Amino acid sequence: MPMKRNATMPAGEALASGFYHLAGVSLAGRSCAGLACFAARADAPARWADATREPRVHCLGKCYAGPAVAGVDAEDDLRPHVEVRARHAVLLGNVLRGGARTLAEYLAAGGGRALEAAHALDPAAIVAMVRDSGLRGRGGAGFPTGEKWLLVAAAGGSVKHIVANADEGDPGAFSDRFLMEDDPFRLIEAMVIAARATGASRGHIYLRREYPACARVLEAALAEARQAGWLGAAGLNGFDIELVVGHGSYLCGEETAMLNAIEGRLPQVRLRPPQITERGLYGQPTLVNNVETLCAVPWIIEHGAAAYAALGFSKSRGTKLLSLNSLFCRPGLYEVEFGISLREIVDELGGGLRRGRLQGLMVGGPLAGLVPPSRLDTRLGYEEMHAVHGAVGHGGVIAFADDTSLAAIAAEIFRFGADESCGKCVPCHRGTPQLARMYAGKAAREAGRHDALLRALADTSLCAHGRGLAEFGDSLKANYPDQLAALFRS
Repeated sequence: MPMKRNATMPAGEALASGFYHLAGVSLAGRSCAGLACFAARADAPARWADATREPRVHCLGKCYAGPAVAGVDAEDDLRPHVEVRARHAVLLGNVLRGGARTLAEYLAAGGGRALEAAHALDPAAIVAMVRDSGLRGRGGAGFPTGEKWLLVAAAGGSVKHIVANADEGDPGAFSDRFLMEDDPFRLIEAMVIAARATGASRGHIYLRREYPACARVLEAALAEARQAGWLGAAGLNGFDIELVVGHGSYLCGEETAMLNAIEGRLPQVRLRPPQITERGLYGQPTLVNNVETLCAVPWIIEHGAAAYAALGFSKSRGTKLLSLNSLFCRPGLYEVEFGISLREIVDELGGGLRRGRLQGLMVGGPLAGLVPPSRLDTRLGYEEMHAVHGAVGHGGVIAFADDTSLAAIAAEIFRFGADESCGKCVPCHRGTPQLARMYAGKAAREAGRHDALLRALADTSLCAHGRGLAEFGDSLKANYPDQLAALFRS
C-alpha cells in the first residue's frame, strides 16, 4: 500500500456542498477561527478579524495559544503544558518526556511490549481484554470499544480494515495531535494489535489537513515500522497502514463520511444499517476508532484489563485527555481519571480564568452542551455529563469568559454548524443558518420558531451533526433559561 495519499477530490459537487474547503489552500499565515480562538478573540482582535475571512480554518490544534496562526515559527515551537493527574500515565508518558518519534526511542521507553504480548495471545483473548477493560470510544459517542472489536472479529470476509480516525475536528481539542506528533509508534502498535484481534489486513489513518506536522511524523514512523517488520510483507497477515490526508471538512470526522472520503467518494453520511462493522470501507468489515481510543490499547494489553478498569469511576473507566484553552491560567494537555469534577478542572488544572468571570464551560466540542458555573460540581463521566446537558466528547475544554455573551456563543456555534453542514439534510442545511441569524440578532427572535427548528434538527437529521446542534440548543434552554427567555419572545 502507498505510504501516503490525499483523499481523492470528487469533482464540483463536493466543493459546491461546502466540502474540502481547504483544498489547494496554503495554511501558512492563516489565523484560526476555531471556537477556542473565538473565546480568546479579545486577546488579538486583528488576528480574529483575519480568521473570519473565507475559507475559514476551524481549528489548528493550538487552542492553548489562541488566537492562533499557522506557520508562525515562535508559536509552532511553543508546546503546551503537559501534565498527568491520574494514578497511571496511560497515554501521556512519552509526550510528557518530550516525545518518542523514532522506533529506537519508543522501544527504549518500553514500547513494543504490548505487541509482543499480543502475538502470544489468542485473538479472542485480546478482544476480551479490551472489552473487560471498560474502554469506551474517546471520539465522542462513548461506545464500548470491545463490542466494536468483537463485531469486526466475528464478521466474515477475506479482507477487513482498521481505520484510525485522526480527523480531530472538534474546535478546542488538540490531544490527538500531540499523541501523533510525539508518540506515533503507540498508535501504530495499537493498530497492529487491533489487526491481530480482528483479523484485519489493511489499515488506514485518516488525518486532518490542518495537521501537516503530524503527517510528516507519521510518514517517517510508518516507513520505520515497515523496515522493522511491524508492517508490510513481514507483518502479521501482511498488515500495512496507509496515511490519507483530508482536505478540510468537519463532517469527515463522522465515521461513514470519513470512509466515503477514503474511497474518493462524496463524503456524506451513509444510511445504516448495514453497520460498518459488517459493510464498511469498500463494502468490507471495518473497525473505526479514534486516535486516543487506540492509544489506550497497548497499556491495557501490557498491564491487564483489571488494572485499566480500576481507573476512573461509574461507567466511565480509565483516563481521559483534556485540552484546556488559552483563557485558563494554565492551558495545556492533561490526562485525568474519570470522576474528576468540572470545578477541579477549572480551578485546579486550569488555575481559573486569566480574565473575567466564567460564562460557561464547553467540554467535548461544538456539538456538546454549555455547562454553567452553577453545575461545576458535576463529575466527568459519560452519563454524568449527559445528565447536565453536556458531554465528554473528545475532551476539548473551552472556557468562555463573561466578555462573550450567551447569544454570541450560540451564534458562533450555529454559524460553524451551518458552514460544515454537508447539505444532505434540509433542517441542518437550511435551519442551522436561521438559528445562527436569530442568535446574532439578524433575524426575528421568535421562541416558537427557534424551538421548531431545534426539533426538526433533532428528529430528522441523518447524522450526529444536526442532532448534536439540537442538543446544544437544548442545553441552553436547560442551563440558561433566564438568559434565553430574555433573548426570545413568545
